[in-house]
Order: sequence, then C-alpha cells, then structure tokens
Amino acid sequence: MSEFTVPLFIRGELITDDLVPFASRLDHTFTAPDPAKYIDRLPLRSPADMTDLYEVSFGEILDVLAELGNALAFDANVHIQEAFEACLVSNPMPESILRTGYVALPALFNREQMRELADIQVGIDHLEGWVPRSLVDGRQIRVRAFGARTLHIPAGNGGLVSGITVLRTALTRSDAIIKAPSNDPLTAMAIARTLHDIAPDHPITRHLAVAYWKGGDEQLEERLYRPEHIEKIVAWGGLASVKHVTRYLQPGLELIALDPKRSATIIGAEAFEDDETLREVAQRAACDVGAGNQEGCVNARVIYVLSGTDDEGLARANRLGELVYKAMVSLPEFISTKPKVVNKTLLEHIEGSRLTEDWYRVFGGEDAEGAIVVSQLDEPVPYSTLLSGRVANIVPVDSIEKVTDAVNAYTQTIGIYPESLKTELRDRLALFGAQRFVSLGYAASVNFEIPQDAIEPVRRMCKWIVDEHCEPDRVFPLWRAPELLGG
Repeated sequence: MSEFTVPLFIRGELITDDLVPFASRLDHTFTAPDPAKYIDRLPLRSPADMTDLYEVSFGEILDVLAELGNALAFDANVHIQEAFEACLVSNPMPESILRTGYVALPALFNREQMRELADIQVGIDHLEGWVPRSLVDGRQIRVRAFGARTLHIPAGNGGLVSGITVLRTALTRSDAIIKAPSNDPLTAMAIARTLHDIAPDHPITRHLAVAYWKGGDEQLEERLYRPEHIEKIVAWGGLASVKHVTRYLQPGLELIALDPKRSATIIGAEAFEDDETLREVAQRAACDVGAGNQEGCVNARVIYVLSGTDDEGLARANRLGELVYKAMVSLPEFISTKPKVVNKTLLEHIEGSRLTEDWYRVFGGEDAEGAIVVSQLDEPVPYSTLLSGRVANIVPVDSIEKVTDAVNAYTQTIGIYPESLKTELRDRLALFGAQRFVSLGYAASVNFEIPQDAIEPVRRMCKWIVDEHCEPDRVFPLWRAPELLGG
C-alpha cells in the first residue's frame, strides 16, 4: 500500500479534510486530519447526551454487535481489508500473523460469548437496571452499573485489541474516544465504519469516535484529558506512554492501565520422564514463545526448568532447548514465522553467548529466525529484558525458590507444566505479583472474558451508582441521636 489516509470518525461523521502527514513506527508515512482543528469536537457536549444509550435494551445491544461481527468478515469487508493493508507497512508483524488476527475478529462478537463476558465481569442485571439488596444495618440499596465517558489508547499488536475495545464500550453503554495507534492506524476506524454501515443511527454508533494524533502532544492532550470531557482512560500503551498519561490524572479522571508486562514459564522435572513427554513439553513451550512472534505480553521469554544444574541436569536442559527450537521454527506461519523486524542489539548479544559455551548454549539464531539460549548456570542471560523476535532463554534450576525470586509486579502470565505444579505454586506466586497461571502451551490463547492484568477491566469501566433507602425505624436516625441517647 502506498501512502494512506487515516480519517476522523466522530459519532457517525467521517472526516478526511485538513490532512497533515504522520509517520508510523516503521517510518512509513500516512496522512490524517489535523487533530488540532478537531480535538475539541471529540468529547461529548454534555453527559446528558448519553441518555439514548439507556433507551435500548441489553438484548438490542447484543443484536447490533452480533450483526457487526458478521459484517467484519475479512473476505467481504473493504474497510477491514484496507486496515490489513495499512498494517502490512506500519506494523512489525508479518503478513501471515496479521491476517490471522483479522480473520479471527468476527469471533469476538459471538452472542453467547458476549453475554458471558458481560455476566462474568459486570453482571447483566446490573447493566440492565437497579439491583436491590438488603444490608445488615436495615437499609435497602439498589446498585446499577452505568457507562462512562472513556478514552481508549489501544495497543497496536493486532486487530483484536481494537475489536475488544469497541465491544467493551458497547456492552457497558459507554461513550468512547479511541486513539488509533500508529502501528495499527486503521483497524478501529474500520470497525467504526462498519458499525456505521449497519447501524448508522444507533446510539452505539453515535457514541464512538476514532482519531489519530501523535501520543505525547501535550498541547492537544491538555485540551482533551480533562474530567469535564473524560471520566476514564483505558491505556494499553507502553511504559512511557502510560507514565505520560498519569500527568493528567486528577479527581474525576481515572486511569485503567493495561500496561506492558513480562511473562515466564516454569517446567517441572516431570517433563523429563520419557522422550515422548519431553517432545510434547517442547512443542507446548515453543508455542508459548513463538505465537504471534513473541510480540505479546503473554509470550514466554525466560523458561525456568527444574532439571537440576549438575552435568546431567544441564544435559536435560540443553536437550529441551534443542527440541524447543526445532518445534518453534516448525510452527505454522499463521501462528509464527521469521520476524520482519529484529533487534540488532539482541542479535549481537546472542552471538556473544554463542562464543561462551561454558556459560550458554545457543540453538538457532544464525539467520535472525529466532533462537533458544540455554543458560549453563541458574541465572537468566543479562539481556533477558531484550528477549523478543522468537528468542527465549532456558534457565536450569535446582529448586523452585530460584523461580520465586524472579517473579514480581511486572509478571503477567506464567505457563506451567505439569498441572500439579501449577496448583502447588499459584497461591505463593500470586503473592509475589504473578497475575495469570495457565497450562503450558496456552499462554497466547487469550480469553477476554476473564480478568486481565489482575483486574476486571469491564467492571472498572463502569460507574457503580448506589440508591439507598433508609427508614427511621430500621436504620439509626442521626437526627434523633440526642433523645435516643438521653440527651
């Protein structure tokens, strides 16, 4: 695709005027309407404008979203095809993996799964009306989950993130401004345009805006990031962008941070019981490393193996490393392939490790296709924070305490084998900061219906409003305190 345009979508209106150039992260240029001229049009004029969202039932919202899912079919949707073409020149993901995300996009809007998501993370009864409850002190309360005026800063590592953003917004009856990422500039726009095609006058469409501006533009963001415009910011961005957003936080403006994390793997001694088991474990670990080319927070990077660190233990770890590498480069292209963009500093470190066999054994990496580096001591490589592009580090250990020391608040997903080890470790590792435990091989198999980054983002997106009813004969009346206390 040659230079493309990222329009503005403001509550059903498509704007392609006043174009100015921007650069993607791969230095490809695109144009978009000058955000300085339109930034003040993005927020709602008044919170009262959200009333129309409460004039439609939850069932009707599901109907529209299910129709949207059907209309997002890759082969039939020109908007989605344009978004895919834009990603090919602006995103480091290879074509085969990007295509997988777009083909999977309609599945997000499966009616039964949407109902399940809403019920698990919020409760459909709370989304539909006021839910009554009697408290011990005698008061009667009614609670309802209301939508909020939100700003979303989604990650650009696949079209599914934009899809789940639109879905969560609609289910909670929220108003949304989506800031398109430069490495996926058109997916949210494609979904918004498709929504407009099928339901141009529906409240969900009227409460969706999609725009691009360069993140960190303080002159623009100071005009928009205010509690009179926005109540909640949902940020998937990198560490720098999330920290930048915090400067605007104040009473009335909340940050829901889905910030970047690191993930890990723990493999128990049971993996070495026989060759068949070891090969299956290697296949599973390879999938956790290679899926999506290791671009996600969920991917395995450092793999702790309870193999032991004596000569026999190192031999077991090295054999596992060899098998994981072979399985990883054999993954189908719609799951994993040779990276399009590689970190040159990381490649230099890998070559350095290759020259120090007393410390490390390196499997692969000669053609920047990915590599497995096996430590010959119970420590990760010094460059573990750089691991990416299908490069993982196997670390042999004698005991689980070495693994515990490596878990902290930045740890998101831990893939574990066998299941009995996961059950044994989950309570302990949760105290250290781990957020998700999953069967080995399923780290990149993400279900958006469950908690994410140790929070329930859909629940957090809601405003939980309480109506209290107090009768003086049931709830202590403060105005009668003097007479009741003999004063």
